[in-house]
Amino acid sequence: MTPTNIGLIGCGNISNAYFEGCQNYTDIIKITACADINVPHAQATAEKHGLAFGGSADDLLARPDVDIIVNLTIPGAHTDINRQALAAGKHVYCEKPFALTAADTAAVVADAAAADLRVGSAPDTFMGAGLQSARQAIDDGLIGTPVSALGFMLCPGHESWHPNPDFYYKFGGGPMFDMGPYYVTALVNLLGPVARVSGAAQTTFAERTITSEPRDGEKIPVEIPTHFSTTMEFVGGPIGTLVMSFDTPHTDLPNIVIHGTKGTLNVCDPNRFDDPCFFKPAGADKFESIPMTHATGRARGTGVADLATAVISGRPHRASGHLAHHVIEIMEGAVKSPAEGRHIPIESTCERPAPLPCSLGQSELDA
Repeated sequence: MTPTNIGLIGCGNISNAYFEGCQNYTDIIKITACADINVPHAQATAEKHGLAFGGSADDLLARPDVDIIVNLTIPGAHTDINRQALAAGKHVYCEKPFALTAADTAAVVADAAAADLRVGSAPDTFMGAGLQSARQAIDDGLIGTPVSALGFMLCPGHESWHPNPDFYYKFGGGPMFDMGPYYVTALVNLLGPVARVSGAAQTTFAERTITSEPRDGEKIPVEIPTHFSTTMEFVGGPIGTLVMSFDTPHTDLPNIVIHGTKGTLNVCDPNRFDDPCFFKPAGADKFESIPMTHATGRARGTGVADLATAVISGRPHRASGHLAHHVIEIMEGAVKSPAEGRHIPIESTCERPAPLPCSLGQSELDA
């Protein structure tokens, strides 16, 4: 098949992961152009990678030889760029978070449907061998009927290493919108959609002191909650608890635990593709690793390649706009519930993404 041409908008650090990861799928996709608000940087990036174009976003969107836009801009710009790309007749794949509000994600999904175009969003880590193997184990009944889920993302924040950590402590930041997409997407993939959420949140520190260069010693205000304990009630019955924090030391707690009537599954880090998962049958004393049922070696760019393949074959793509919209509404509900003191019903729903067939190789997305 002729590779689908990809244009990247946003040439920051995350673009490196896409340039590298998309090399897994050279028969499916080809990055041919890039753009950035810093046009000289876009030009330099294009020259570095041998691309046909490097310049402004407007000029890239006007190019007839670009079929899919990969939106790697800052989160606050995601919605505008996504809607501009769809208006230009391009399919879109967006970095996480898909948007900062569920209203914005709904608008983008509606634009795509009206234009008969595809829209998708990171994370695509749920298509890695680790989370696909966990999905296979659950679907095969290894843990019996799922009863509950626990998720933990606990760290002291990012001001000790990030050169400009301000945005992590403003609207659209915090642990829920920064890392929540990985955890919530993984849980929806494993257990299905969520019916309602509730929980508590707090802002432990009113300001943060940067200890990284070049702004060591500078203080920044904290404008959003930085510690969450959220309960998710899944449509299928399980109840999940997600603890997300920028206020604690690192811990040795597992990333995700799924309890079932026949045992417990310790699920790998949802921010990674190939980490192993572990199972302990009910009544057993210790966990044992479960087999990797899927090919290892997938990376960023898998969701883009899956979208491109789906456009050609006509099947649904896995990291879909509907999935991303549902995830954003769940995370928004986690913020609303403590602020409003009530359960938040989740109005959207989505299908669990189709699992990848076990027989596929690292560079394959369809059997």
